[in-house]
Order: sequence, then C-alpha cells, then structure tokens
Amino acid sequence: MRVLGLLSGTSHDGIDVTVVDFHEQDGVLSGTVLHSDSVPYDERLRARLIAALPPAATTLAEVAELDTLIGQAFADVARDAAASVGGVDAVCTHGQTVYHWVEGGHARGTLQIGQPAWIAEAVGVPVVSDVRIRDITAGGHGAPLVSFLDELLLRDRAGVTGALNLGGIANITVVGGDRISAYDVGPANALVDAVITTYGMDPLGYDEDARIARAGKVDDELLTALLADPYYAQPAPKSTGKEHFHLAYVRRHVDGLGRDIPAVDLVRTLTELTVRTVAQDVRAAGIGFLAVSGGGCHNPLMMDGLRAAVPDTEVVLADELGASADAKEAILFALIGWCTMHGVAAVAPAGTGAREPRILGTITPGAGPLRMPEPVAELRRLVLTTR
Repeated sequence: MRVLGLLSGTSHDGIDVTVVDFHEQDGVLSGTVLHSDSVPYDERLRARLIAALPPAATTLAEVAELDTLIGQAFADVARDAAASVGGVDAVCTHGQTVYHWVEGGHARGTLQIGQPAWIAEAVGVPVVSDVRIRDITAGGHGAPLVSFLDELLLRDRAGVTGALNLGGIANITVVGGDRISAYDVGPANALVDAVITTYGMDPLGYDEDARIARAGKVDDELLTALLADPYYAQPAPKSTGKEHFHLAYVRRHVDGLGRDIPAVDLVRTLTELTVRTVAQDVRAAGIGFLAVSGGGCHNPLMMDGLRAAVPDTEVVLADELGASADAKEAILFALIGWCTMHGVAAVAPAGTGAREPRILGTITPGAGPLRMPEPVAELRRLVLTTR
C-alpha cells in the first residue's frame, strides 16, 4: 500500500510531504520512500496563521477560513506528490496544530486544522486525519506520536538509545531494554523563530546556519531565568507547545531583568537554552546513541553545542536509521495512515502516557466506496529504505 504523509509542524513554515510504499509480512513492515518534499506556505497564508496562534486573540470565522485555506494548500501538495509517483492508495494528514490544551500536567484536548475533505476530493483516496485526539482520550498527551516510529527503529540497538526531533518544540524518545519514555523537552526553534520574525532579522524567518546567533552572545542572567521554568522539572510523559513558549514569554522574561537585550543576544541565548535543556535530559537518561531530526539538526551551533555537552553520546542524523532527518515526521504520518487502514494501534503508551494503545484518527472516504484492507495483528519491526 502506498501512503502519502502530510504535516506542518510547530514552526508552521510549510507543508512536508512524503510517499512511502509499504509491504508487510509476518509482522515485519518494509517501507520504501518514493517521494519527499517540503513546500513553503504562501506568505499571506502563513502570516494569517501566525496572527491567529496563541496567545493572540482570534475568531471562529478566522479559524473556519484557515481550516479551509490550509486544507486546500495541503490538497494541492498531496495531489502533486501523488501524481509524481503514479498515484497512492491512502493519505494521512496531521494538519496544522493551532492549540494544544494542557491543564494540570495533563493534555485535555488538541486542535489541528486543514480540512481533510479537500485532500480526499483532490487525490480521490481515503484520508486519515485528526490523529492525536484518540491518544488523549485514552489518557495520553497526544504527543510525541513519533515515539511509535522511534521505538520500531531503535528497538534492535544495544544500550540506551534516543531519537531527538528539533522542530519548533524539541521532543525526545528514549529506548533501552524493555523501557521506553518520550516527551516534549521544551522549545527548539519556536522562540528563536519568533524573535527573528518579529525583529525582521531574516526574510526566511529562521536562523540559517546559525548566522544570527553567531553574531550574539549568551546572556547568562536571562538564560538562568529561562532555565528556571517549572516545565523542565515536570516528570515525563509531558507535552507543551506555543501556548506556553511564545514571543510574549520571551518578552516577559526580558522585562523581568529590567534592561534591554540586543536581538542577536536573544537569538544566541535561546539557541543555548535548547542545547542546555536537551543535553540535561540526554545525560540524565544515559543515552549512548542519539539520532537527530527536524530543522534544528541543520543549525551547526545547536548541533555542535549538543555534541560538546554530551561527549559520551554518539550524536548522528536520523538518516542512519533509514528515516531522513528532514522527512522523518512525514514518514511517521504515512506510517500512522498505514496502521489505521490496517487496524494497527500506532501508539507507544509508555511514550505518550496513554493507558493502552489505540487505533488513531478518523477516515474521510475518497472518490469511491471505503474498502479497508485485511487487518494486521501487530508490527514487530520496521525497515525503511529510499528509492
């Protein structure tokens, strides 16, 4: 079965897409990546999305319009990607997270927009969507769902291993023996991108090659204040997002110092914040092998800082696991789509905090009747290759 995976992450800079051709035999799933791409959002649409995100106020009218516009953007990307490989059998879309409700240390709800019916109409095949909420109803955080993929890729490695994603939010999966733990560490690129965008420091909206951060210096007083956030001391599983880590959060901490901080020093300090918080957790878990993915893996200051902070850990790109560092999350959603269509629960309960595994998502039929393939009892292993 060919499944197309779609998502836009917490950096909300564009739509990642991949097509994976899956074949299963005796619980072993082989996936060949046929296509991967990342398509930037239209600048006007991205600006509207950013303006509607917490802590900004918005309206139901704006949410409804964005739901359609993002759905149409996803549909265009999916149609082109499907055509490039001669068609697909199903699509799984994560959509765009606009709110993740955490209260009292527990996830209570989550909202991803990007109406899947537009995708089903454009591609003509079943579309799996709204994949996080079922995990939340089972007591989980709905995140990090990537722990399911990580555990399949890491389970055969000796010792304590980890997979780190440096998107807008940093999340980590730790696998060792029969133990798995996964959670959101804290901000990776979210705060850096917010400062760069607000100050107009780079038209790309992010710190390419750490050029901006290299021009600044770490403000130790601000870093100490940021590291004191109670979130970092909470036990796993836990999840967070831009509802907590946003521009106003940075400004509040700067105001608390009673002095101005140059924008380049802000970027440098926030980059160091990611290094410190991730390194602290890698050391605490005793991770000997760490595979990194997400936009932050292309930030040399962040990666060099992490390697220096955890010298006893082998830090590599996720490509060494067969999952491209840039396409890994899109691969995850292709995998979730395959699992949902085959009746497989794509949840690692120890990773999300759920009571037990659940089959994820809802299905929007394609152009014809919805026909489900024969269910698969379980997955024991996943092998990924790229064509």
